Amino acid sequence: MSHQHAYGQFLFPLQGSLDIETDHQHVHLTPDYCFYLPPGFNHDYRSDDRNEFLILDIPVLYLPDRTDTMYTRLDEQWSAIRYLLLEEAGQQKAESLSHLTRYVSGKLQLQRPASVEYLHSHFREPVRLETLAAMEHYHPAYYSAWFKKQTGKTVKAYVSDLRLKEAQSLLKESSWTIGKISEETGFENASSFTRWFAGQTGFTPKQYRQLKNG
Repeated sequence: MSHQHAYGQFLFPLQGSLDIETDHQHVHLTPDYCFYLPPGFNHDYRSDDRNEFLILDIPVLYLPDRTDTMYTRLDEQWSAIRYLLLEEAGQQKAESLSHLTRYVSGKLQLQRPASVEYLHSHFREPVRLETLAAMEHYHPAYYSAWFKKQTGKTVKAYVSDLRLKEAQSLLKESSWTIGKISEETGFENASSFTRWFAGQTGFTPKQYRQLKNG
């Protein structure tokens, strides 16, 4: 049955799997990942196998002003956090567990969503909205609104900004030709790159390079 909590909740799978359904998201959670649910998020659980989970409830006073769901792979750092939580819970050390809970809640502000991280590595390539939405386990129809809430920009504008920063950096710091830079920033040819760059900055790439390099 769908329900919500007045606190944040981290789920760390220890054994088996769990399907989590929110209003806009479906996640199949396994021991290689962890999942965070913000306060007030409607969700439902379902499992077809035996499972065991570590659940960390985070009081609202520990949380940043605004959080969203977070689905992330258990890398070395998150695996260490899970281990420490298990140790502290087993020894019932309330003060240590409180400090660790504050640390985990602080990471919610620092964690870049998977699809945003992907864009930083793949902004040179054509990227489909469906691909990005799947990374966050959101329906594509909801993802665009979620992305703008996270970044303050549309996906198209965000990618354009990444390309512009890369182009400006290469024009200032490299001796590459305009054609080479256009390829490196994801454009088919120098002409389309020049038109786009001039529209973004008011200068052609050549003018920008001369201006910045004296």
